[in-house]
Amino acid sequence: QVPLVESGGDSVQAGGSLRLSCAASQFIYSRYYMSWFRQSPGKEREGVAAIDSDGRPVYADSVKGRFTISQDNANLYLQMNSLKPEDTAIYYCAADGRWRPLTGIQALRQYEYTHWGQGTPVTVSS
Repeated sequence: QVPLVESGGDSVQAGGSLRLSCAASQFIYSRYYMSWFRQSPGKEREGVAAIDSDGRPVYADSVKGRFTISQDNANLYLQMNSLKPEDTAIYYCAADGRWRPLTGIQALRQYEYTHWGQGTPVTVSS
């Protein structure tokens, strides 16, 4: 199991910004695909952003132009701008080994990921 620890969730007003972080102390980013998912009450978990095997960011249509995924040697980040009430959810970091290509929208499928964090809550009020 790859330990993933999310942080940065908070309560903000619509139009505000947050930056989520995901730390994986035993993790080598070159060996794993990384992504962000979210789950709202009563809804299925959905892919938000990922970095695919071509090194390109992939985003859900609902967050394009507002969210940015990035990473450094120690953390995966999700910069969230222009937040909307519908962005309210628990946000999860996910990872899986780079044993096959994972490109485009496939990188946002939750069944592609084996390792999950505990999540960090984001609440956006109108």
